[in-house]
Amino acid sequence: MTVVGPFGLSVRDQALEADVQAGLAAVEEGLLEATKSDVPFITESAQHLVRAGGKRFRPLLVTLAAQFGDPYAPGVVPSAVVVELTHLATLYHDDVMDEADVRRGVASANARWGNSLAVLTGDFLFARASHILADLGPEAVRIQAEAFERLVTGQILETAGPRDGRDPVDHYLDVLAGKTGSLVAVACRFGAMMSGADESTVDILTQYGERLGTAFQLADDVLDIASDSHESGKTPGTDLREGVATLPVLHLRSRAEGPSGTAEDRALCELLAGDLTDDARHAEALAALRAHPALEQARRDTVRHAQEARAVLAPLPQCTAKTALESLCDAVVHRAG
Repeated sequence: MTVVGPFGLSVRDQALEADVQAGLAAVEEGLLEATKSDVPFITESAQHLVRAGGKRFRPLLVTLAAQFGDPYAPGVVPSAVVVELTHLATLYHDDVMDEADVRRGVASANARWGNSLAVLTGDFLFARASHILADLGPEAVRIQAEAFERLVTGQILETAGPRDGRDPVDHYLDVLAGKTGSLVAVACRFGAMMSGADESTVDILTQYGERLGTAFQLADDVLDIASDSHESGKTPGTDLREGVATLPVLHLRSRAEGPSGTAEDRALCELLAGDLTDDARHAEALAALRAHPALEQARRDTVRHAQEARAVLAPLPQCTAKTALESLCDAVVHRAG
């Protein structure tokens, strides 16, 4: 048994292990090649987060989904590079919007070089992803364009907030499906599609990716509250400091506004609504939310979405790749504690 990929995924089959390891190594080479420029400074900024590492969650999913067809098909690795480049580009932009100082355990690009350079580097990565995508055919271009539209729409909806009368939790889950689920779904879809898997298998794996992506982001929400910077690779409570209401906060608000809400619930809501740029207030809010039942409720939601992802896989034939995909559901839940 060898541990590969994010979260210590265990691969128990030597052939699958070799395919996954070779696939991820090829993706890593492709990422470095795709982020090279004739301008040395652009290469440095574009490779900043590539070299910082990361879970390579999406390339892993491409590689595993490709096992349901020909995993050595020529489009598999380039499509994984496209998905990861797109993800990396969004991180550069996210860190500008969040005014984040740390990403993957290193200084964020905006903290190191400023907002303008970080935004432009993200744009550069989008351009390189598009260049690779063009060689994969018009269907791949259409799929990526639709996913990118959903991703941006999710970000806009998060910024705009729920419309009047909309349940904030339902709105937030829609945001996550767009911001995260869409690209994870594309990773699974590309892997299956590029490998020549049948249409039914492609559809199943796409649905699985959508649900797993949402569970993955919910686990991140929990980690943002519950972890330290060593575990998450970024500053804990970043969303709190920026006033971003993730699922634990939304559950807290719902509880405080309901008949079972306590004075302590309402006091914590007031604290979170205040100025959390002050380090002492931020630490107080983070500690209080870590001890609140709303965090455990968010963990349960993460488990539910991961279980839904696993259930989608049921029609697929039993094989080592399916077992690995099921294990990823467990790994996502484990991340959330």
